[in-house]
Amino acid sequence: MDSRDHAVRSRRELLALVAAAGTVVAGCSAPTSTAPSTDDADTRRGTPAGAASEASPEQVAVDGDTDTEVAADEGTYTAVYRETIPSVVLVRVYGAGGPLGQGSGFVHPDGSHVVTNQHVVDGARSVRVRFDDGTWRAAAIRGTDVYSDLAVLAVDAPDAARPLELVDAEPPVGTQVVALGAPFSFGGSVSAGIVSGVDRSLPSQTGFSIPDAVQTDAAVNPGNSGGPLVTLDGRVVAVINSGQGENVNFGISAALTRRVVPALVERGAYDHAFMGVRLLDVTPAVAAANDLNAVRGVLVVDVVPDGPAAGALRGSDRERRALSQSVPVGGDVILALDGTPTPTQAALATHLAIRTAPGDVVETTVRRDGREQTVPVEVGARPPPE
Repeated sequence: MDSRDHAVRSRRELLALVAAAGTVVAGCSAPTSTAPSTDDADTRRGTPAGAASEASPEQVAVDGDTDTEVAADEGTYTAVYRETIPSVVLVRVYGAGGPLGQGSGFVHPDGSHVVTNQHVVDGARSVRVRFDDGTWRAAAIRGTDVYSDLAVLAVDAPDAARPLELVDAEPPVGTQVVALGAPFSFGGSVSAGIVSGVDRSLPSQTGFSIPDAVQTDAAVNPGNSGGPLVTLDGRVVAVINSGQGENVNFGISAALTRRVVPALVERGAYDHAFMGVRLLDVTPAVAAANDLNAVRGVLVVDVVPDGPAAGALRGSDRERRALSQSVPVGGDVILALDGTPTPTQAALATHLAIRTAPGDVVETTVRRDGREQTVPVEVGARPPPE
């Protein structure tokens, strides 16, 4: 074990000991200061248009019954902040005409790259990153993936910027987390909250959703995009992606990040599994129109001609009215992939993204003509975005 591995392990053990005392997030208060007027790039670039929360960055306020409880809570958040913030960067992007925008990022476990969002660096001619010690470093875009909204930057990080490890398993809902980054260009900022939900499906301008996303109520504002959402032992739960409202924010899961980022480092791109079908969740109306005995599964609406599922899965061929609406009928209803139930499109997309790769044969359980059967589908690679 080299010195860096030892340092990372020691840091994680320290944070675990501090976090073991437990904390309670009882409330939040907004800072009274406002962002200074600068000639910096548009700070709203760090969160997708129309998705950012307009709330001010939040700070943790702890309400305890005794001074001891307050001290324990403050110590926990202070510890995770001090141990992780040297690895968190402000990412500034420049185009042909000057500054384009800014976001956040963090040092990847390999120690030689910074992880951020694809939309943060989109259109960049050059990139600079600022570490917590105030130093600026030139960064080169090593790879980007628009489908997962992830990007990797090659950068010579200072020794204090130790790699941040990813969590090994999906965090339980209710897990306490902190979001780190540079909201409104305020570098070195932290906000606290919990994991509010998992396995979310995020809309994307590519036409494909981003699966397996993590939802949090930790404050996320323009400029946070690309920064880490970490547990109290300093492990990355998600790469912050967007805010949908004051207390509803999202990040790209550690599981998807773990699959995509190594490919971006190695070859600059990542191939997503692709079935070549258009789907619709089974709702009460869909179930009624298709004579289904349960409201579960995913209806195949269309099959892409010459796509991976062509000849294996059946799309809908007509429409029928049910519960005062017109819905597709006649298509296969996908119930499971490789034995794993797929009650929703989100569950199906997560299985494809996390557990399969192009070339894999997926055993697809469908309901067709009133009975269940299993159909093998060899998944392909998702085509480039238009």
